[in-house]
Amino acid sequence: MSVRTDAQLARVHHPEPDDARTGLALLVIMIGVLMAAVDTTIVVLALPELERSLHVALSGVIWVIIGYLLVITVLATQLGRLGDMFGRVRMYEVGFIVFIVGSALCALASNEATIIAYRIVQGVGGALIAANSGAVIADTFPPESRGRAYGFTAAGWSVGAILGILLGGVIITYVDWRWIFWINVPSGILAFVLALRVLRDKGERRRQRLDLAGMVLFGGGVFGILWAMTKLSTTRFSGQIIALLAGGAALLVVFVFVERARQAPMLNLSLFKIPTVSPTMLAALFQAMANFAVLFLVIMYLQGVRNRSPLDASLLLVPGYLISAVTGPFGGRIADRIGPVWPATTGLALQAVALVIYLRLGLTTPLWIIVVASIVNGLGAGLFFPANNSAVMRASPPELFGVASGILRTFANVGMIFSFAVAILVAGRAIPRHVAFAIFVGTTHLTHHLAGAFTEGLHAAFYASIGFMVLAALLSATRVLHARRAA
Repeated sequence: MSVRTDAQLARVHHPEPDDARTGLALLVIMIGVLMAAVDTTIVVLALPELERSLHVALSGVIWVIIGYLLVITVLATQLGRLGDMFGRVRMYEVGFIVFIVGSALCALASNEATIIAYRIVQGVGGALIAANSGAVIADTFPPESRGRAYGFTAAGWSVGAILGILLGGVIITYVDWRWIFWINVPSGILAFVLALRVLRDKGERRRQRLDLAGMVLFGGGVFGILWAMTKLSTTRFSGQIIALLAGGAALLVVFVFVERARQAPMLNLSLFKIPTVSPTMLAALFQAMANFAVLFLVIMYLQGVRNRSPLDASLLLVPGYLISAVTGPFGGRIADRIGPVWPATTGLALQAVALVIYLRLGLTTPLWIIVVASIVNGLGAGLFFPANNSAVMRASPPELFGVASGILRTFANVGMIFSFAVAILVAGRAIPRHVAFAIFVGTTHLTHHLAGAFTEGLHAAFYASIGFMVLAALLSATRVLHARRAA
């Protein structure tokens, strides 16, 4: 019979310092994710005040959101590469500094041009945080426990979304819209100080080159198509819109050919030779295309058709975020035990069910239907995100963790951007375009006749989202075949 020494017993009752540091590291990463989530939902609630206070045109209001997302999309892979080159933790910490500066500038904005420009600065900080957070987790946690870690970060996102709604409502109602950005300053400083004390770079650094040409081509292509879609939701089809669509598509085609010839491309195509990486990335893309629009479509329905305020509309979605926060760590733990394929695929199937429930929305639908749909959607999100993130890092070689994390963020953000644009476009086809924008911002409601037409347009958008979500689930499920072939 073995006898434990006093030192062994002490280790049982008092975890090793490394264990405590690992827990604190996860807390720091969760704070970064939480800050990004707060900024996403809180800005949506502030749009009516931004429009009135800064005299922002309705067409410009959209770029307060899209500009931020576009910057993260274009920069994510390259900033992940900077993490591989100079240290993922260091770039993650720099992200907090840039995000704090961008937030302070947004609070000081004086007109439409400055708020959009400062949101872009904030987006650079968000890109540094988003591109390197997944790689920091992969460096900090062994493969068998990464799913649980990603589950806690998914919970951090959901809690942040809830805080954004609650804080946004209080700030917009009782204080001033500028404080939705000021609150990022003390929380960002706290996260930065904790990161300096807790996080340590463990990954091997590699000398690489940045793909500036790829960034320009990819950013220009996405921007051209996105601008055309946004203009199409406010104006009629024209030669200018055709030129923007054709130019954007042409730049993306050139981007693909240039990337194939470069030694250090923006999108490292060698990763996609790993069998499970392509379906995992594409599942993230189509999930975002299907799900991100739902937030805006439901809020537009509640504000325009049901005459709810932006805060009341957002509060009905809180139960879904709460369920996602609770489910995330369990979803990650399941992924660690049985692998990421089935939790991710089941989560996508549940989100498709939530979209089917949203199809019941009409002029007099009980509001509890929206609560039920948001709960089902939150349950699915809690299963999908930690499992899918874990799958990418399991398949990627350690020296490319930063690039892999950045590519995953890029695919998800491309889906989010186009999901947002399609949501506005569909709404703009069902009712007068200027009315659709006013509903989105929360400054007008619909007459009974227009409300019926708008609801039909929403149904078309939900059908499209269901198609994207089912495609994401099918792509996720194909990884079972890849796993069997590997075995």
